[in-house]
Amino acid sequence: MKTILLFLSMMGCIITLHAQEPAKPTSDTTQMAKIVFEKTVHDYGTIAKGSDGTCTFKFTNKGKVPLLLSTVRASCGCTTPTWSKEPITPGKTGEITVKYNTNSPGSFSKTVTVTSNAITPTIVLQIKGTVK
Repeated sequence: MKTILLFLSMMGCIITLHAQEPAKPTSDTTQMAKIVFEKTVHDYGTIAKGSDGTCTFKFTNKGKVPLLLSTVRASCGCTTPTWSKEPITPGKTGEITVKYNTNSPGSFSKTVTVTSNAITPTIVLQIKGTVK
């Protein structure tokens, strides 16, 4: 009887330990979205105060599933990004439009952080230039 109880206790411990093993991550990235930008830096160069500070970052979904941009966040309030909220299907392109407020003279360097369901979930875009 003691042998049976000891055996059952040991089996319970083994089952408990095995159940607590963390799930192993899969390395299969072939079934994910893949965002590829034409450029990640836009240099305005020297622009006039009050001029149009709009630029566009174009990208393509080179993955196997639809690409979803969950957030596109500027580093400060002087930069405003807009983007399509619809999924970008594989092989299709999308755009992120960034508008910089050019009413303050001087050099600037700002970032826009893009978060998505892509293999690389976070990408940082940069705008820079000098307002005269």
